[in-house]
This record gives sequence, structure tokens and C-alpha cells, in this order.
Amino acid sequence: MILVSAAILALILANAPSPVREGYMALSNFEFGPRSLGLHLAVHEWAQDGILTLFFFAVGLELKQEFAVGSLHNIKVAAMPIIAALFGMIGPACVYLIVTAISGDNAWHGWAIPTATDIAFAVAILQIFGRGLPLAARTFLLTLAVADDLGGILVIAIFYATGMKIVSLLLAFVCAAVFGFLAQKRWGRWWILVPLGIVTWYFMFDSGVHATISGVLLGMTVPAKQRAGETEPETEAVNPFSAGLAVPIFAFFAAGVNVVDVAGGPLDVITHPIAISVMLAMPLGKVIGIFGSVAIFTKLTPLTLGKGVGMRDVLPVSLTAGIGF
Repeated sequence: MILVSAAILALILANAPSPVREGYMALSNFEFGPRSLGLHLAVHEWAQDGILTLFFFAVGLELKQEFAVGSLHNIKVAAMPIIAALFGMIGPACVYLIVTAISGDNAWHGWAIPTATDIAFAVAILQIFGRGLPLAARTFLLTLAVADDLGGILVIAIFYATGMKIVSLLLAFVCAAVFGFLAQKRWGRWWILVPLGIVTWYFMFDSGVHATISGVLLGMTVPAKQRAGETEPETEAVNPFSAGLAVPIFAFFAAGVNVVDVAGGPLDVITHPIAISVMLAMPLGKVIGIFGSVAIFTKLTPLTLGKGVGMRDVLPVSLTAGIGF
């Protein structure tokens, strides 16, 4: 609810009368950070690439728990959301191309816009409105959304990126490996692991890959099984900071989209052929891709859904995956 409220407030401020709107935009675009490291970024960039990493770290911890001892321990269950993520990217791309062909706009290069799920918003909406769904449905969405994000990075790298730094990417993996080794051995203290995590984030950012993926990577290296004397899972320690701080700040700056200053006004924005293509492709394409692939693969292959999850649960999860910027 905090996330949704922050997003609504951001939309109001970004489209409010001039002094308020200009103040919000000035705050969002205010730049700070060391130029020598390439980190002189705007506030909204720090929110989306920096602080949101904490949320992705919590997601990584939760997924590691599920893969190690939870519902995703079974490969037949774990493979299903990953396959659904692939078709959940293909579906929106196809719908976008079809609508673009019908509209005659010829903006073919925009096919990748509707493929990515916004994991923070999707999980929030599922928690608010999907309380009747089984717990495994949340795990299905988390796994799907993370695989979706990784797929999105591959799409950018293959079709759009110009100048990815392989050395920085390798250094990020090395730092993550050291982080995981120390965490597994229980040798690391917070004053060692936190700086190491920040260095991992920096190298991931410098590589050109979306920096928040470092959070998932680090979270997946943390041990899932507790030892004697360990009472609180790592996720429980991180979640309050993730849900109460990182995600609302991200929403407050990411959702502040100005439409009143656009030539033609808001009506022209939402009736533009590209906007229509995206708005149809996100929900429709995700349902076709995710729900359709799950229905086919569960019937024709040994793959299965998590315990207690049925096709009636996959449908709202598919719609939720259609949330994105």
C-alpha cells in the first residue's frame, strides 16, 4: 500500500500546477555522486539503479530459499515459471508487432518495450489483491519476473546495447563469488559484506547491465539452510528495509511521468499508436504467453506447478505480470 500510494503521489506531483510540478521534476533530476566513477546520477537514477537493489537482494534471498528447501527444489516445478517467462516475453512482442502493423506506425524497433514485468509493482499488487491465492503463486511470480528481467537484459545486450564492458561484468561476478563464499562460511561480518556488496553493485552498473541484478546475484549466494543458533532467516532482516524504504522511494521517482507538458496533452499521449500497442501488448500478451504456455506445458510435459497452484491461479498472476512502465 505504501508503494501504490507513493506511485499515485508521484503522478499527482508530476502533473500538478507549475510550481509543484517543477519542484518535483527538479528534485527528481537533481544530480549528485562522484563523476570520476561515472556515478554522477540524477535522484531518480539512484532510486531505480541504486536503492532498488535492496529489493532485488530480498528477492534473491527468497528465491534461494525456495530453490534450496522450498517449492522450487523440484526441477519440474522450478522450470515452469522460467519457461513461462520466456513465452511471457514472446507474447507481448508479438501483440505489439501485430498492433503496429494494423496501425501502420512502423515503429517496429519498439517491440521490446512491453516484454518486461515490473517486479516491484507486480509483487505489491499480488500481495494487496491476491490474498486468496496460494503462497506458491507468489513464488511463481517472483521466479517468472526475475527470469523475465534477465531475459530483458539479454534482449538489450543483443539488440540494443552499445558498449557493454565485459571486464566490469566479470569483476562483478568475482566479487559476488567472494561475497557468497564468505556468507557460506559464516566468516563475513556486515562491515565486510556490505562494502563488498556495494563494490559488486558498482561493477555491475559500470558493465552496462542493469545494476539491480547484482542484488539478485548476491541474494542467491547467501546460504538458505540455517545452522544451530541461527533463528531468523536473512529475508526477515532485509524485508522491512526493502518494503518500507527502497520500494516506496523507487515508486515515488519512477512513476512520476509528466503528460501535461507533452505536445497535444494527455489525450494525445494515450492515443498514440505506440502507446496503444504497448498498452494492449502488456496485459494481453502476458496472458497469452504465460497462461497459454503453462496450460500447454503442464498438459504435454512432466512439468508441473507448485503445490496448491492451479490454472485458475495462473490467470491472475499472468495479468499481474502485465504491469510495467
